[in-house]
Amino acid sequence: MHADTQVNDLPLDSPYVELAVEVFAMLADATRVRIILALRDGELAVGELATAVGKSPTAVSQHLAKLRLARMVTTRHDGNRVYYTLADEHARRLVVDAVLQAEHAIDSHPRHHGRADA
Repeated sequence: MHADTQVNDLPLDSPYVELAVEVFAMLADATRVRIILALRDGELAVGELATAVGKSPTAVSQHLAKLRLARMVTTRHDGNRVYYTLADEHARRLVVDAVLQAEHAIDSHPRHHGRADA
């Protein structure tokens, strides 16, 4: 069964609605959104993520801890290094879709709709 069909059958009083709100709350932070975007192509270590999102490794580690608790990222240890990856495709899709929706708020002809000047 396709995920969209499953969602269309989801009752309004589903307990998953409350959990979905928690997912959105977790993503209501620009650094965490940037971390998800940085991880969309594969795993990265904290230092690489810090460079990618323009934050200190300590700050990125704190955000990653929250994302781990929310089960949005997983880790792999290699010696002293810890690599992070997205736990599944859903967080990436949520963030990418949110960014695409944001383009609509700014531009009447968003880039993802194939603007002539893009």
